[in-house]
Amino acid sequence: MANVTVIGGHGKVARRLLRLLVEDGHDVTAWVRNPQHVHDVAETGARVMEADVEQLDTDEMVQRLRGQDAVIWSAGAGGGNPQRTYAVDRDAAIRSMDAATEARVHRYVMVSYFYDRPDHGVPQDSAFFPYAEAKAAADAHLQQSRLRWTILGPSSLTDDPGTGRIETGEGVTGSSVSRDDVAAVAAYVVNHPSSVRRVIDFNGGDTPIAEALG
Repeated sequence: MANVTVIGGHGKVARRLLRLLVEDGHDVTAWVRNPQHVHDVAETGARVMEADVEQLDTDEMVQRLRGQDAVIWSAGAGGGNPQRTYAVDRDAAIRSMDAATEARVHRYVMVSYFYDRPDHGVPQDSAFFPYAEAKAAADAHLQQSRLRWTILGPSSLTDDPGTGRIETGEGVTGSSVSRDDVAAVAAYVVNHPSSVRRVIDFNGGDTPIAEALG
């Protein structure tokens, strides 16, 4: 059992993940920005903390993260506003990493996305460019940190039922994966130190998660 904080607790992947972490016996805290989402997130069994990561500075995050064993970043601005995308997906994410380091959390899992690292290759005139830039900057900062990090790179997300099976490894190219299986991968890596300091890009596939990531 560990004390786990999930940042971005109201997201579609996050709510699935919270249930899995609670079922695994962890003491789980979910950060949510909107007070109207507290009830929905509390139904997962997690403890809910109102926390707007766009507004919290590093010191405030440190105070909230003390005593935690792991942080999972599953927050996002949701696109549409480049300024807010940089503020949340890059700047707030980086603050949370620095705060986790200072709070001696050590374990940090980033839910990112499937892209060609380190260069995302998205044209500057694309509406997706701010998100790609923000995530690449956050991922790079995490890789340079002292945290015991794992970066998850799921491909295009679907609402199909999870299978518990994925495709990953050298030569894999982006396809799609269910949100259920993204949550299952995130729950798995928290419990398995073999995933530390690994970037795991993955699709839905035929190999059981434990076997694929073992």
